[in-house]
Amino acid sequence: QVQLVESGGGSVQAGGSLRLSCAATGITSSRYCIGWFRQAPGKEREGVATITKAGQTTAADSVKGRFTISQDNAKNTAYLQMNSLKPEDTAMYYCAVVPWLAYLTTCSIRLRPDQYNYWGQGTQVTVSS
Repeated sequence: QVQLVESGGGSVQAGGSLRLSCAATGITSSRYCIGWFRQAPGKEREGVATITKAGQTTAADSVKGRFTISQDNAKNTAYLQMNSLKPEDTAMYYCAVVPWLAYLTTCSIRLRPDQYNYWGQGTQVTVSS
Protein backbone atom coordinates (compact mmCIF):
# COMPACT_ATOMS: atom_id res chain seq x y z
CA GLN A 1 0.00 0.00 0.00
CA VAL A 2 1.37 3.39 -0.99
CA GLN A 3 1.38 6.09 1.65
CA LEU A 4 2.48 9.69 1.41
CA VAL A 5 3.11 12.00 4.33
CA GLU A 6 3.77 15.71 3.80
CA SER A 7 5.49 18.01 6.24
CA GLY A 8 7.20 21.37 6.32
CA GLY A 9 4.35 23.78 5.88
CA GLY A 10 3.96 26.91 7.97
CA SER A 11 3.53 30.64 8.00
CA VAL A 12 6.10 32.97 6.48
CA GLN A 13 6.31 36.53 5.30
CA ALA A 14 6.46 37.40 1.64
CA GLY A 15 9.93 36.80 0.26
CA GLY A 16 10.57 33.97 2.68
CA SER A 17 11.28 30.31 2.04
CA LEU A 18 9.91 26.94 3.05
CA ARG A 19 10.83 23.37 2.16
CA LEU A 20 8.08 20.83 1.98
CA SER A 21 8.79 17.12 2.30
CA CYS A 22 6.81 14.16 1.03
CA ALA A 23 7.83 10.86 2.59
CA ALA A 24 6.67 7.92 0.50
CA THR A 25 6.30 4.25 1.33
CA GLY A 26 5.17 1.37 -0.84
CA ILE A 27 6.36 2.67 -4.23
CA THR A 28 8.12 -0.23 -5.90
CA SER A 29 8.24 0.69 -9.59
CA SER A 30 10.73 2.85 -11.44
CA ARG A 31 8.02 4.42 -13.58
CA TYR A 32 6.47 6.56 -10.90
CA CYS A 33 5.54 10.21 -11.15
CA ILE A 34 5.39 12.37 -8.05
CA GLY A 35 3.51 15.62 -8.19
CA TRP A 36 3.06 18.55 -5.88
CA PHE A 37 -0.30 20.28 -6.01
CA ARG A 38 -1.84 23.17 -4.17
CA GLN A 39 -5.35 24.29 -3.49
CA ALA A 40 -6.40 27.66 -2.19
CA PRO A 41 -9.86 28.22 -0.68
CA GLY A 42 -12.47 28.47 -3.41
CA LYS A 43 -10.04 27.51 -6.14
CA GLU A 44 -9.34 24.34 -8.07
CA ARG A 45 -6.42 22.14 -7.21
CA GLU A 46 -3.48 23.06 -9.43
CA GLY A 47 -0.29 21.27 -10.30
CA VAL A 48 2.89 22.88 -9.06
CA ALA A 49 5.72 20.52 -10.01
CA THR A 50 6.47 16.92 -10.92
CA ILE A 51 9.45 14.58 -10.74
CA THR A 52 10.25 11.11 -12.03
CA LYS A 53 12.50 8.39 -10.65
CA ALA A 54 15.19 9.57 -13.05
CA GLY A 55 14.89 13.11 -11.73
CA GLN A 56 13.14 14.69 -14.71
CA THR A 57 11.12 17.64 -13.51
CA THR A 58 8.47 20.03 -14.69
CA ALA A 59 7.03 23.08 -12.97
CA ALA A 60 4.12 25.41 -13.41
CA ASP A 61 4.91 28.78 -14.98
CA SER A 62 3.70 30.52 -11.85
CA VAL A 63 6.46 28.98 -9.75
CA LYS A 64 9.34 28.59 -12.21
CA GLY A 65 12.48 30.22 -10.90
CA ARG A 66 11.11 30.19 -7.34
CA PHE A 67 10.17 26.59 -6.54
CA THR A 68 12.36 23.54 -7.05
CA ILE A 69 11.24 19.94 -6.84
CA SER A 70 13.79 17.31 -5.91
CA GLN A 71 14.03 13.90 -4.29
CA ASP A 72 16.28 11.74 -2.19
CA ASN A 73 15.78 8.20 -3.45
CA ALA A 74 17.65 6.72 -0.48
CA LYS A 75 15.14 8.35 1.86
CA ASN A 76 12.13 7.81 -0.41
CA THR A 77 11.34 11.47 0.02
CA ALA A 78 10.44 14.21 -2.41
CA TYR A 79 10.92 17.87 -1.63
CA LEU A 80 9.52 21.17 -2.77
CA GLN A 81 11.87 24.05 -2.05
CA MET A 82 9.89 27.26 -2.18
CA ASN A 83 11.75 30.57 -2.32
CA SER A 84 10.60 34.13 -2.83
CA LEU A 85 7.18 33.21 -1.56
CA LYS A 86 4.24 35.45 -2.39
CA PRO A 87 0.87 35.85 -0.69
CA GLU A 88 -0.73 34.17 -3.71
CA ASP A 89 1.24 31.01 -2.89
CA THR A 90 -0.94 30.58 0.19
CA ALA A 91 -2.69 27.22 -0.11
CA MET A 92 -2.86 23.67 1.14
CA TYR A 93 -0.06 21.78 -0.55
CA TYR A 94 -0.37 18.09 -1.40
CA CYS A 95 1.96 15.51 -2.83
CA ALA A 96 0.58 12.74 -4.96
CA VAL A 97 1.92 9.80 -6.91
CA VAL A 98 1.19 7.74 -9.96
CA PRO A 99 2.96 4.54 -8.93
CA TRP A 100 3.17 3.14 -12.46
CA LEU A 101 2.96 5.63 -15.30
CA ALA A 102 1.25 4.15 -18.34
CA TYR A 103 3.22 3.73 -21.55
CA LEU A 104 3.39 6.97 -23.57
CA THR A 105 2.12 8.96 -20.58
CA THR A 106 4.48 11.75 -19.56
CA CYS A 107 5.08 12.80 -16.00
CA SER A 108 4.38 16.51 -16.22
CA ILE A 109 2.31 19.37 -14.94
CA ARG A 110 -0.30 18.41 -17.52
CA LEU A 111 -1.31 15.33 -15.54
CA ARG A 112 -4.70 15.98 -13.95
CA PRO A 113 -5.33 15.40 -10.24
CA ASP A 114 -7.67 12.50 -11.07
CA GLN A 115 -4.80 10.74 -12.83
CA TYR A 116 -2.91 10.40 -9.56
CA ASN A 117 -3.64 7.32 -7.48
CA TYR A 118 -2.45 8.26 -4.02
CA TRP A 119 -2.44 11.50 -2.08
CA GLY A 120 -0.96 12.79 1.12
CA GLN A 121 -2.99 14.58 3.76
CA GLY A 122 -1.68 18.02 2.82
CA THR A 123 0.32 20.69 4.58
CA GLN A 124 -0.74 24.33 4.91
CA VAL A 125 1.43 27.14 3.58
CA THR A 126 0.48 30.69 4.51
CA VAL A 127 2.36 33.68 3.16
CA SER A 128 1.64 37.09 4.64
CA SER A 129 2.39 40.40 2.98
